[in-house]
Amino acid sequence: MFRILEKRVLNPEVKLLVIDAPLIAKKALPGQFIILRIDEAGERIPLTVADYDREKGTVTIIFQEVGKTTRQLGALEAGDSLLNFVGPLGQPSHLDGLKRAAVIGGGLGTAIAYPQAKYLHEHGTQVDVITGFRNKGLIILEEELRQHCNRLIVTTDDGSNGNKGFVTDALKGLIEEGNHYDMVIAIGPMIMMKFVCALTKPYGIKTIISMNPIMIDGTGMCGGCRVTVGGETKFACVDGPDFDGHLVGFDEAMRRSAMYRDQERQSMEHACRLMREE
Repeated sequence: MFRILEKRVLNPEVKLLVIDAPLIAKKALPGQFIILRIDEAGERIPLTVADYDREKGTVTIIFQEVGKTTRQLGALEAGDSLLNFVGPLGQPSHLDGLKRAAVIGGGLGTAIAYPQAKYLHEHGTQVDVITGFRNKGLIILEEELRQHCNRLIVTTDDGSNGNKGFVTDALKGLIEEGNHYDMVIAIGPMIMMKFVCALTKPYGIKTIISMNPIMIDGTGMCGGCRVTVGGETKFACVDGPDFDGHLVGFDEAMRRSAMYRDQERQSMEHACRLMREE
């Protein structure tokens, strides 16, 4: 059993849990993920390692309540435990040797962008961070990111934080100012990552994105997380989750990510009915 040591509500949709998992904390690196199961009847879900503390032996996960399992996870409190918490899985991000980088997080992708920016900043890279949210009330990790970058730009679709626009607008502005990036790291909704890659390609800026496709076992055996990269089939759980964004087949990946939307909706409706009956 893996005990929850701390719980924080980051916004109405997103929660943070700090888990007692010393063996995972000992080896975790930015870009990797875990797979958890709440109880014997629960499904396996992958979540990115948002942070880790090797001395305390803790791993931090951040998630949005969008389905049955994440709703159940969000209902847990400090002192509760998870049945399974497996990792670190996936390949760590290759971040060493960069002089200047732009890290972009869209919505919940900001939770994955945070460990990337933190690692880069702690290892001497000049880091510009851009995050984007639908509105001011959904902004997360603003202060944490501010401590681990040289410049932070937070945008909102509706301008409710005083800075209306998309992450691509902010990135284009930085590039046109003459900022030369060794790498752009973009993490967020698939469509956002696609447009970031379309922006950086003409400039010849290497762009790494983090894929979060359907995943079951986390070992490459099920094949559910397959993505097409440079015309070849890759498995996000063992070959990724980081890939060269200029080579990823985004349209195919977006179609695959929507395959089980009806089943997910039915599962959520069933869970809500059970909760009302209780």
